[in-house]
Amino acid sequence: MASHESMCPKPMKATSNGAFQHENPMDYALPLLIVQICLVVAFTRFIAFLCKPLRQPRVIAEVIGGILLGPSAIGRNKRFLEIFFPERSLTVLETVANIGLLFFLFLVGLELDMRSIRRTGTKALCIALAGISVPFVLGIGTSVVLRATISKDVNPAAFLVFMGVSLSITAFPVLARILAELKLLTTDVGRMAMSAAAVNDVAAWILLALAIALSGSNTSPLVSLWVLLCGAGFIVFVVVAVKPLFALMAKHSPEGEPVREIYICITLTVVLACSFMTDTIGIHALFGAFVAGIVVPKDGPFAGVLTEKIEDLVMSLLLPLYFVSSGLKTNVATISGGMSWLLLLLVIFTACFGKIVGTLSVSLLCKVPFREALTLGFLMNTKGLVELIVLNIGKDRKVLNDQAFAICVLMALFTTFITTPIVMAVYKPARHGSPYMIKTVQRKDPDTELRILACFHSTWNIPTLVNLIESSRGTRKRGRLCIYAMHLMELSERPSAITMVHKARNNGLPFWNKKQGDNNDQMVIAFQAYGHLTSVNVRPMTAISSLNNIHEDICSSAHQKRVAMILLPFHKHQRADGMMESLGQSFRIMNGLVLSHAPCSVGILVDRGLGGTSQVHASDVSYNVVVPFFGGCDDREALAYGMRMAEHPGIYLTVIKFITPPGKTLAFGAKLIGVAADENRKVIKVADDSTDDEDKKEDNQFWSDFISVSCKSEESIVYEERLVDSKDDVITVLRERNKSNLICVGRMPPVVPLLDGSDCAELGPVGSYLASSDFSTIASVLVFQQYNPKTDIHPLVMEVSDYSDIPDTPRDRDEV
Repeated sequence: MASHESMCPKPMKATSNGAFQHENPMDYALPLLIVQICLVVAFTRFIAFLCKPLRQPRVIAEVIGGILLGPSAIGRNKRFLEIFFPERSLTVLETVANIGLLFFLFLVGLELDMRSIRRTGTKALCIALAGISVPFVLGIGTSVVLRATISKDVNPAAFLVFMGVSLSITAFPVLARILAELKLLTTDVGRMAMSAAAVNDVAAWILLALAIALSGSNTSPLVSLWVLLCGAGFIVFVVVAVKPLFALMAKHSPEGEPVREIYICITLTVVLACSFMTDTIGIHALFGAFVAGIVVPKDGPFAGVLTEKIEDLVMSLLLPLYFVSSGLKTNVATISGGMSWLLLLLVIFTACFGKIVGTLSVSLLCKVPFREALTLGFLMNTKGLVELIVLNIGKDRKVLNDQAFAICVLMALFTTFITTPIVMAVYKPARHGSPYMIKTVQRKDPDTELRILACFHSTWNIPTLVNLIESSRGTRKRGRLCIYAMHLMELSERPSAITMVHKARNNGLPFWNKKQGDNNDQMVIAFQAYGHLTSVNVRPMTAISSLNNIHEDICSSAHQKRVAMILLPFHKHQRADGMMESLGQSFRIMNGLVLSHAPCSVGILVDRGLGGTSQVHASDVSYNVVVPFFGGCDDREALAYGMRMAEHPGIYLTVIKFITPPGKTLAFGAKLIGVAADENRKVIKVADDSTDDEDKKEDNQFWSDFISVSCKSEESIVYEERLVDSKDDVITVLRERNKSNLICVGRMPPVVPLLDGSDCAELGPVGSYLASSDFSTIASVLVFQQYNPKTDIHPLVMEVSDYSDIPDTPRDRDEV
């Protein structure tokens, strides 16, 4: 009996009685699984952090993390494996990992819209077929070599198909992530790649079903035929019986109302039932979940709610377990000796050559430009999770031995890893736009339309933004105000983020909604509602991108929409106690990059609750607005905006002009801050004490224009000149206005910095002081940088005089 127990250890009990009962929790299934999940998530997220500068998708980090935890690296320490991944725990670990994988494949099916595949053009279809057939044929040749060397005792037919599938796969979810990260998803290359990858994905699953049918323990071809026929019957059953059920639940889930809990429960149960049916047939449980995801209706909120309910738990906790269970089977040490390494190089070369050359050749035949065709080849070479699924099924079915499995895993890792850097090097589409003239608020003709791109990233910004827009629209019959309200969303690893990006416009820019019903973003709906109640044209937009390059979306959209000003939220918000709290350095860096590359003027809004926490009705607007005027182009921009606000009957504008005694400047002996341009972006540099004479002439001219306007509007505009002799005098004058509702100030006026040190250098010498909690907890601040063509020598958008893409900006009220 003892010898029998040593051969077959007892199954682990679920829970322990605790350490105080002298029991080791690591000897029990549940606490050990909890430790494994915590270890795996922490380790893979650390690897993802290291890979982030390389702009690699998280799947790469999770594959690497799984391999490192396995016998290839850390797992070489037998004590480590015995403690954290003992052999008797692997059944539980793989079961939970496969549950996560089932629901992930359901999410992949939710992403895949069969209607888009049916609409696939001839060009994309030919590229997809070439991207499958060429590497599949080469995979057959590679399988012959492998069978002659390291895989002699395997089922030849199953091995041939498995190798062909593993070399011909393009990972649809991973490719979508890479394209979105590189902002190629809505370019011609991105659309062709996604269409071809979708076709490839469906074809790969069909071929995989064939490979699984051939790899059963019963080698009778009749059994394989029955498996395939039953699989086809299952698909018919899902279309006939399951699809109408999903459609009925989607129909009873109207827009704007929560999806009923029973519908979610039924859906998740149906997914598991479908998985059971395909496993019973002998294909794999994953197929059932994938097919169930495909037949869920993509219109309406139902699919989106399902994604939201499932994705975080699956993507964050369960799916990484699959990579580790895969990594525990991968032992790179089995690739030893010259022959093994040559076989690894052969497999990598065959995979890359088949995909790249096959795709490139057909693309060129379809008259795709060479650079785009080469880019398509590398994009279609993306592997990832689907590849690992194929390899793990092959390993479990004894089609792939340890060495062949390790070779194929490294091939998948290498081909996916090289995709992003090579595509970045080969293909960077130039942004072209038609030139436009009015890029500032200050202009010769004040009656022209003012266009503003107002950015926001949370509900916190919306009330102040709406109240600021309401205060800026004026009341005279002059050029109207047009607002592009852009919701800034960080591109995450969630499937729902990619689903949203799929709605992007066809010109490579962030999508903007043409119909109110198309948009489920509650924050954007707030702006739409405001637009319908006023004479302001409000055009909602959504930019979904990584925060480190979302400034490209902002600046490109600003140019395409020909806006005069980009309005950005400050990277800090005010807490209940009045202190300013940072939202993160990423937002601050984003603002700095927009300031550097903007094709127009920029305003940064320090929000201290202008008008309170709700929209103020037009008749109730009553704000005191202050403009400190020191001189310089940025201050002229702030004053021009203040003059526009003063047209509203509820705005009382106070302008304070700072002057110094003869022989002194506002620098008071300190070095001024100026703006210059280097070969990459605009940078801050130290300038001398004097300001440009031409700048002073423009200040005097603009001030005289302002005086003439203020004389006609004495009831709403007042101005005063204040003599200051030191920095302290300037601070004293400003503090007198710390109870105002809004202060508009230039970013780089010719004045001494009012703070000895500040972490808000992007606001300039005066703005950084006004944004400090010591100055005020009431007054919101709007810091302006006027567009300067002299420093815009490396724009993100190249202006082409004959560029035909005219911005779609409505002129009539009913077009909104």
